[in-house]
Amino acid sequence: MNKKKTSKKLASQAGATLNDPNASKIKKSMAAGALAQADPSKQTSKEMEKKASDVLKSDKFSEETKSFAASIVSQSNKER
Repeated sequence: MNKKKTSKKLASQAGATLNDPNASKIKKSMAAGALAQADPSKQTSKEMEKKASDVLKSDKFSEETKSFAASIVSQSNKER
């Protein structure tokens, strides 16, 4: 089990993003991943870790999207 979890503030932003009909598919995906990790028993998949890493490396995503991605990556499985 991961001892880290998404902060309440970021989880709230993620929830708002998921309810935003204008949010992009990738932003919603990152928000869902970050929100899922508000529960420390959740484990990020290898695929989601890769997707979040790609978001962080790109210049085309918003800072909020990158914040969700950073939360996902920071909670990744260190054994992989």
